[in-house]
Amino acid sequence: MNNQMLFFFSALGSFNGFVLSVYFAINANKKNFSNYFLAFLLLMLSIRIIKSVFFYFNPQLANIFIHIGLSACIMIGPFLYLYLESQTKNEKLNWSIHTIPYLTGITVLGLIFPYVEHREIWSRWIVKGIYLQWFVYIAISIKFILPIFKKLKKKETLKNIDIWLLSIYIGVAFIWLAYFTVASTSYIVGALSFTFVLYLIILLLFFKNNQSSAFFEEKDRYKNKELNDNIIEDIKQKILLIREKELFLNPNLTLDETAKELKTSKHLLSQYLNERLGKSFTYFINEYRIEKAKELLQSQTNYTIEGLGYDSGFNSKSSFFATFKKITGKTPSEYQKSHAN
Repeated sequence: MNNQMLFFFSALGSFNGFVLSVYFAINANKKNFSNYFLAFLLLMLSIRIIKSVFFYFNPQLANIFIHIGLSACIMIGPFLYLYLESQTKNEKLNWSIHTIPYLTGITVLGLIFPYVEHREIWSRWIVKGIYLQWFVYIAISIKFILPIFKKLKKKETLKNIDIWLLSIYIGVAFIWLAYFTVASTSYIVGALSFTFVLYLIILLLFFKNNQSSAFFEEKDRYKNKELNDNIIEDIKQKILLIREKELFLNPNLTLDETAKELKTSKHLLSQYLNERLGKSFTYFINEYRIEKAKELLQSQTNYTIEGLGYDSGFNSKSSFFATFKKITGKTPSEYQKSHAN
């Protein structure tokens, strides 16, 4: 009975991973092209996991299935990177450089050293190389997650997409760790961790889509603290200094620093922005930055778009492109072309 339950829970994640990969692939064209990368990421993970499950319960599993399962690992890292990059950039991605070389390489290795005849070479060299490549992609993908960690450090409210991307990243890293430490744990841990991570992410999606849940909503920090007319007028006048002094050009500008510059309380400033303008501090400041960027895009045509983003107060290219697209509905290059003389 114990083995049956272990098989059920370890295989459950893989089965649902296959289902979700098909779902995201079908909806990729209709909603978001980046879903293709997510679909392939889930597919590669599912193939790797199902191989682990069947091999654990049937050591006599045909070598060809082991070969396919191990080979699938080489694409997990690249598809993680491509998915996170596609969610933070609005430019067309050169996905081929992250996929074709690895697909070609693992195919050639499989032909020269088929797992059936060269198990020792795979165990000693090829598999270790694949796990190293997977780790490298986890390491370089963290640049897309760093802005989210900065929000957490500043105790800013995370958006739904922030929580989603953070969950995907940590989940893949956790699964890699489970397989990397398999020698000191158990071979089935990787499969069980995938099931756990997948259902944790599904749970986050449930909360995200459940309008009655306050899981992603800000707490009612200003309850019973109404702003009177004098305070409202005072802050209304003071925030004009943000534009006049161009405080927003500081890429590391915080609510606390702004409140000090305006000689007001950060709690009153935050309350005014949320209640009167319906905006978070970050969004409010980014609006000023985008206005500055629009001016530069029209007048400074000899500079790179990325450079103009930094000159507007953004601390990264990805943040600039994502924010510009969100606020204007266009990418910076599209906006510049539409206003070219």
